Amino acid sequence: MGLDRVGIIGLGLIGGSIGLDLQAKGFEVCGLVNREKTATRAKERGLAQLVSTDPTIISDCSIVILALPLKQLIEPTEQLINALPLKAVITDVGSVKKPVLNKWRGLHPKFVASHPMSGTIKTGVEAGQRGLFKNKPWVATPDPTTDQEALNVIKNLAISLGSNWITTDADTHDQSVALISHLPVFISASLLKTVNKEKNNEVSVLAKTIASSGFEDTTRVGGGNPSLGVAMAMYNSSSILETLTSYRSSIDKFEQMIRNKQWKQLQKELEKTQQDRPDYL
Repeated sequence: MGLDRVGIIGLGLIGGSIGLDLQAKGFEVCGLVNREKTATRAKERGLAQLVSTDPTIISDCSIVILALPLKQLIEPTEQLINALPLKAVITDVGSVKKPVLNKWRGLHPKFVASHPMSGTIKTGVEAGQRGLFKNKPWVATPDPTTDQEALNVIKNLAISLGSNWITTDADTHDQSVALISHLPVFISASLLKTVNKEKNNEVSVLAKTIASSGFEDTTRVGGGNPSLGVAMAMYNSSSILETLTSYRSSIDKFEQMIRNKQWKQLQKELEKTQQDRPDYL
C-alpha cells in the first residue's frame, strides 16, 4: 500500500480540487468515478494521475477520500463499502456530520468524519480548481470510536493543503453550519424568489439590468447546486428549522421598525450588525 497514494471517490468540485492540490504536493492520486465520460474528462483536466470506473483503482491507496453527495455518503452501496481498503484511512467531505458519522463508524475501522469548508457555485468534473482550501476551515468531528492515528493522518493532509484544522463534535458542527452555511442558502434562494415574483415588467427588467455586486454576493449560494440544498435540508432538518425560526423573528423585527418609523432603533440595529460582521469573516 503506497504511503503517498491517495484515492478520491468523486471528482467534482471538492474531489477534483483536492486531487489537483495533492498532485502539486507530490502525492499520487487515483480517482474513482461513475461514468467513462467523466473519467475521460477528469484525465484531460489532470484531476488525478489515474482515473477509472473500476473500484480496484483504489485498492492500494493509504488514504481514501469520499467526495460524494450526502445521500451517497449516508446510504452507501455495498460495492462502495467493499471497495475500501481495510488498512486505509477513510474520510468524507460532507457538509453534515452526525448522520455520516452514525453510518460510517461501524463500516470502517479507520473512518474520520470531516468537512473542508470551501466551495463555489460550480459543480461536476469541470469545477475542480487549485488552491480552493487555502486558509479555509477543515473541520473534523471525531467521537470516542475514532482511530487517533487515522485522525492525525487526515489532519496532516488538510494542513498540507493550507487548511485551518478544527475539531469539534458532530452536533456542534451541524448546528454551526446550519447558521453560517445552510441558512444562507435558503435566505439567498428566498431573495431570488422575491425578485422573480415582481409583476411589473418594467421594474423586473430594470432590476435585472442594474443588479450588481451586492445582489451577486447575497444570492450566490441560492444560485448554487439545488441537489446540495435539498440534501442539507434532508439531513440537517432540525438545525435548519431552528435557524429559519430565528431568522424569521429578525425579519419581523425589521419590518415592524420600518412600519412604525422607528428610525433611531433601526439605526442602532444596523450599527450592531455592522460591528458584528467582522467576527465571522
